[in-house]
Amino acid sequence: MHRISSQMNNNNTQSNLRLQEMRLNKANNQIGSQRKIQQLRDDPLAAGHLVRYQSYLNRVNTFEKNALTLSDEFSVREGYMTDSLEIMQRIRELAVTGANGVYTPDDMKNMATEVDELLKALVQNANAVSADGKSIFAGTNTTATAFDVEMGNVEGSGIPLIQNVRYNGNIDVNSVEIDENKYLINDNAGNKTFWAENQQLFGARDASQWQASSDSVISVDGVKINITQGDNIYALVAKINNSNAAVKASVDPIRKSLNLATTDARQLWIQDVEGTALNELGIVKDSSQKPPYNLGNGVRVSGGSLFDSVIAFRNALLKGDNEAIGSRVLGSLDQGINSLVTRLAKSGAEYERAQLNAKRSSKVALDVTQMVSREGDLDFTKAITDMKMLDYTNQATLSQAGKMYSSTLLNYMK
Repeated sequence: MHRISSQMNNNNTQSNLRLQEMRLNKANNQIGSQRKIQQLRDDPLAAGHLVRYQSYLNRVNTFEKNALTLSDEFSVREGYMTDSLEIMQRIRELAVTGANGVYTPDDMKNMATEVDELLKALVQNANAVSADGKSIFAGTNTTATAFDVEMGNVEGSGIPLIQNVRYNGNIDVNSVEIDENKYLINDNAGNKTFWAENQQLFGARDASQWQASSDSVISVDGVKINITQGDNIYALVAKINNSNAAVKASVDPIRKSLNLATTDARQLWIQDVEGTALNELGIVKDSSQKPPYNLGNGVRVSGGSLFDSVIAFRNALLKGDNEAIGSRVLGSLDQGINSLVTRLAKSGAEYERAQLNAKRSSKVALDVTQMVSREGDLDFTKAITDMKMLDYTNQATLSQAGKMYSSTLLNYMK
């Protein structure tokens, strides 16, 4: 029941005018922002969906960007690896030529000159940097030069030559998210890419009576292994073999020492993380020494890098030792080429996977964009029609109100 009074018509008119102005203002804001939802209360359900869709769209765009960035890195890396493979193929051709025994010592020295230049080119590829100045083959230590070169005098040469090439990076990897909780590993460790043979370590200390004096942690090829107080050498060997490290451990049947061997061509990377277990076994020096050149005195090592194989070949040429070239050197070069081909195939597969993820993320982004548009974008045809109707209604209300209150002061001056 409404109470009829002299102010009722005026109040109703003013109230309706304010409502019409509010609706008209909302329509104008929607058209100006091109968004259907101006406030959460406009459509709470659609607003909730819209927030989730926009959040997911941002993540998908990030995944696509990550995949494309990785693709670029893999492409650049693959280029240097392909060039290194061509260098190794040329070096092998020279090795086959130098092993036939028909060349004079002077001819072999001339061949050694070319091999030494090819070695320099191989080191140059290994120390390559990306477009942003980061070292490509130094693991995550991208600010460092991947390989350090040591020069020295070599028998048969009158000038200093490359005598040793040491890895200066690390074996850490970057995990890049390319989908929801899905990661692509970016492994740039040069002591895997440029390694020729499986590496083996032969301990020099009898470990048959060894027992862990306390709980400790060791790292084998980047995998941490927990050692419990009281563990003996056989328990340690079992833990290493059961870990995810690409390393197999054993106890030497004669010397009773700990032996370690990689399962593919790579440099062993071992250290004591907590405690001194490996140091007690004589495998590594104290914790102040960092891998990979922290091996204990007396530890024998076999299996070298591509650089070691090429250096051995060059030195054999300088000495005129064609028998060494035709046996040990040629076999090492073949292993190095096979290893590099394997790494190159792995890099190519990673590139293809990154490309596939980038394409999928691009398609998903389009689908999610359509979902965002459905929930949040404005239907311009309907919005303009509604605004015109609201404007027409507002004008009609103002016209009617003007007729209701048409009396002025002049009406009373008669």
